[in-house]
Amino acid sequence: MNKTMKIFNQLESNVRSYCRSFPTVFEKAQGSILEDQEGIKYIDFFSGAGTLNYGHNNPKLKERLLDYINRDGIAHSLDMMSGAKQKFLETFESIILKPRQLKYKVQFPGPTGTNAVEAALKIVRNTTGRKNIIAFSGGFHGVTLGSLAATANAYYREASGILTTGVNFMPYDGYLGSQVNTAEYLDQVLSDTSSGVNLPAAVLVETVQGEGGVNVASFAWLQALEKVCRKHNVFLIIDDIQVGCGRTGSFFSFEEVGISPDIVLLSKSLSGYGLPFSLVLIRPELDQWKPGQHNGTFRGNNLAFVTAKAAIEIYWQDTHFSDSVRDKGTILHTRLENIVKNNWEDIFSVRGRGMIQALDCQDGDLACKIMQKAFEKGLVIETAGRQGQVIKCLSALTISERELALGLNILEDSINEIMHGKYSRKSII
Repeated sequence: MNKTMKIFNQLESNVRSYCRSFPTVFEKAQGSILEDQEGIKYIDFFSGAGTLNYGHNNPKLKERLLDYINRDGIAHSLDMMSGAKQKFLETFESIILKPRQLKYKVQFPGPTGTNAVEAALKIVRNTTGRKNIIAFSGGFHGVTLGSLAATANAYYREASGILTTGVNFMPYDGYLGSQVNTAEYLDQVLSDTSSGVNLPAAVLVETVQGEGGVNVASFAWLQALEKVCRKHNVFLIIDDIQVGCGRTGSFFSFEEVGISPDIVLLSKSLSGYGLPFSLVLIRPELDQWKPGQHNGTFRGNNLAFVTAKAAIEIYWQDTHFSDSVRDKGTILHTRLENIVKNNWEDIFSVRGRGMIQALDCQDGDLACKIMQKAFEKGLVIETAGRQGQVIKCLSALTISERELALGLNILEDSINEIMHGKYSRKSII
């Protein structure tokens, strides 16, 4: 065992997970390149599980952050008013909300995605007086108790130590095959008072299930789901925590779909710099909180306000950045398709949207071996899905086409080596 790793095994809890997949001590990072204590460099196709859409230590954001710190800007202020919060809200409204004709109130819950989910579930339950929530097979919404109840994977729910309640799970788009419209099934369940499912306060859904294995809901299904919600007077909550902030090409993943959620949840790449930050976007009529009714010490990270404002100003003033994300998403998808068609069409399949793309290996052990081999060769990439059978490509949106190609070269070489021992070494950096 590397001596520098002993301290982690000695003192850190067994709950640690990602470090088991990537057994090295990382020291530096810039853009899409990670460097460990030995000076070995890795291309990052993980991006903090989607937290670093603009890359590691983005220099444009870092400059704004350092300037704010150097002039003794407010670092912590609970939910008091601060200049950093004021400027973020003004920028978010003028560049993100108004151009999209979105009218939301903004709530700052605790700093992580699961805090946003918890707040949203409270809002809809208290507003409607109903306690039930509809979530979906394959969904992941966090591991605190309320969000955990809406997370489908039993591995996470079993860790709660108690029975999770208040959620009914419905089949996600495609779960029962392409011939079954599960939105119609949900409509039937909610229309039938003998279905055994109480009328819910809300439907909670990801447009693309990241942790669930990059399951992509069709636009038609999402549109039908919204119609079901409107028909039954049920609120629609979009969890955009992983695939928002540009991951699919538009700032919100639901923009191109043409739906209007009642509540939107954002976190992960919202700060733009990897700083903890989340928010809940609420239709004004739903904002029925009493002061302090949902609180927390870190509800509003001033340092994150600074970098989030900078990211919005730098990348979202026009369509140039979103166009580049779509272009690179096409490159990524096409390259993965070619890997499959040229070699392993009977084993692998490709799916995704924008710059969240995945290779379904059908087998968790196979996907794990490919992931481990890729790491040995200089690529950090994770697996997802029910059995970890899906290799998920989640590079920074700002990655260069050269780095994207090099990372895909490593992935393809790793697949070839695992599948039949053929491997030709290519330059990593």
